Amino acid sequence: MGPGVVVTGLTLGALAVVSLLAFQANGAQDRAGGARPTTAATSNGPTATATPTASATPTVPPLPTSSGSGTRVVYSVSSHYVWLIDPKKNPQITAAFPVTPGTAEPAPGSYSVYSRTQTTTGTDGRQIEHVVRFAQQEGVVFGFSAAVDGTTPTADPKTKTGGIRSGRAEGQLLWDFAPKDTKVVVVA
Repeated sequence: MGPGVVVTGLTLGALAVVSLLAFQANGAQDRAGGARPTTAATSNGPTATATPTASATPTVPPLPTSSGSGTRVVYSVSSHYVWLIDPKKNPQITAAFPVTPGTAEPAPGSYSVYSRTQTTTGTDGRQIEHVVRFAQQEGVVFGFSAAVDGTTPTADPKTKTGGIRSGRAEGQLLWDFAPKDTKVVVVA
């Protein structure tokens, strides 16, 4: 192998490393600037994060200013979005994602996770997982969950339900983030 082949190989290797680092830096800059990260989590390992293209990503509403402080889950009744906030991390917003509410909404205020169930059947008869309950009002239990089949259908308006559904990956993120007694802030 001649010296030209070795230099070419080293140059290509260096370009690959620089390209990878530039890609990672661009993703970190996008996340710091408020772009919505796409997340995938499994119960067997760490969370993987990648930045999608702008055309594939809906705009994430800004974190409501009235969302409190400290480690918390924030749920906006008006935008149907959830933010997972950890002030010890940079960025503090560890995840943000849309959800589909039930037919009833919890009153704005500060709550705590009081119960969790790995898998069960929802009030709509669907198999659900990662149920994180935080409030009970007028006979309705409010909590986050994900349908095992991955769907987030609109709730039947004839039934009073407080299940707030997310996708399965987001449900896993919330489950991992919010053990019992985690603060949940509901904003208008």
